[in-house]
Amino acid sequence: MEHRYTYEATLAASQRVSWRVEDVIGGDKRLDFEKPFMPESLARSEALDFLTPDERKVLNQIRGHNYLYLFGAVEEFILPFVMDHVRPQLNGDDYQVRAMLQFATEEAKHIHLFKRFREEFQKGFGTDCEVIGPPREIAREVLSHHPLAVALTILHIEWMTQRHFVDSVHEDGTLDPQFKSLLRHHWMEEAQHAKLDTLMVEAQHQAMRWTFLGSGMTHPKFLASVEGIDPAARREVEKMAPAFC
Repeated sequence: MEHRYTYEATLAASQRVSWRVEDVIGGDKRLDFEKPFMPESLARSEALDFLTPDERKVLNQIRGHNYLYLFGAVEEFILPFVMDHVRPQLNGDDYQVRAMLQFATEEAKHIHLFKRFREEFQKGFGTDCEVIGPPREIAREVLSHHPLAVALTILHIEWMTQRHFVDSVHEDGTLDPQFKSLLRHHWMEEAQHAKLDTLMVEAQHQAMRWTFLGSGMTHPKFLASVEGIDPAARREVEKMAPAFC
């Protein structure tokens, strides 16, 4: 994987864009239910011409609610996954430990943010919107899979959020400013998480390479068997092995 991400630089960027839940929603920071929440490229409600304009707006807002609820559910498995990843590294590189703990702290903050949004939405929308869950059961199922699969799933989600904001939300001036602000603040921190997820995937990938390749390629008895067939082949294996260790 080609990138220039480092734990030190990512930690510094996270600290620069840090914010509080109270800065984003609650109090006088109210949702405007007279405006759409989601860009049309994501909501896809305008094509439903059997609905009135007001009904399409309501559907747009429901989709905005579901969008953020699903992100909240996703954060419920990202948080424990990050904590499990950082625990073995606690005595390692200081920047790595601090960056990953910052990552976990921000994910916990996002869970809180999306819960607060759901409360504000229900107060202003006036009708309860049912959702899938509970999130802890979704998290349990996701985390039952191999760590590399989970890491790749998380990486996919992080880059997806980046594309959503940059391509669809950022320049859309029709959206409720408060909802858009919430998406922007989430995006600011997810931009750093995508970098850390990339580094996590690399670590998990390397672990798989060691588990199924490196550990066997460096075993003395395996090397002795290869040497018995062709001494030059042993030297080739020994030359390649460090890449898998």
